[in-house]
Amino acid sequence: MFTGIVRGVGRVVEVKRLSVDGGVRLTVDARAVPEFEVNVGDSVAVAGACMTAVVVDGTTFAVDASRESLARTSGLDALREVNIETSVRVGDALGGHLVAGHVDGVGEVVKMSQRHESWELVVRLPTELAKYFAYKGSVAIDGVSLTVNRVVDSERGCEFGVNVIPHTYQVTTLRSLRAGDRVNVEVDLIARYVERMLSLRDGNA
Repeated sequence: MFTGIVRGVGRVVEVKRLSVDGGVRLTVDARAVPEFEVNVGDSVAVAGACMTAVVVDGTTFAVDASRESLARTSGLDALREVNIETSVRVGDALGGHLVAGHVDGVGEVVKMSQRHESWELVVRLPTELAKYFAYKGSVAIDGVSLTVNRVVDSERGCEFGVNVIPHTYQVTTLRSLRAGDRVNVEVDLIARYVERMLSLRDGNA
């Protein structure tokens, strides 16, 4: 379990194919992540996707991303910067919101523009995820906990906007986003359970 409060930015330094048409082993350099510490078997959120550390060498670690994980996420098989968060421990502050690290879909950045001292990030999602978004609700984008400021439904899908404050902009990979980029999106955990309960109540399970 995570909170969407990114510990820092690491970099994928190696991508090794595990099998033909299969998954990959990612080696991540986390030396720039403050007070980073992880052991073999620990869960680590890499760009918002929960992964298990299978090899650890100081502040460098490796995770295995399955074919299924690669199919449902973006950017896990490329040499790039990634947001890093280690799993929350009992007693840790929950500064963001409850994040499982289970990416629900890949969104497309519509725009990332500065507004006064902050930035407005607008992301387009497939229509089937629109039901999970509401004004002032929570969302995780590439593992970063953010608050939904607006939601617009259209024939092309659902577009939602979030405000990115200067601190978040500076210490995460959100600073490099441009229109057309793809991002990993995890909807609010509570919204998923509410949708399930309502479907059972209405006989639509």
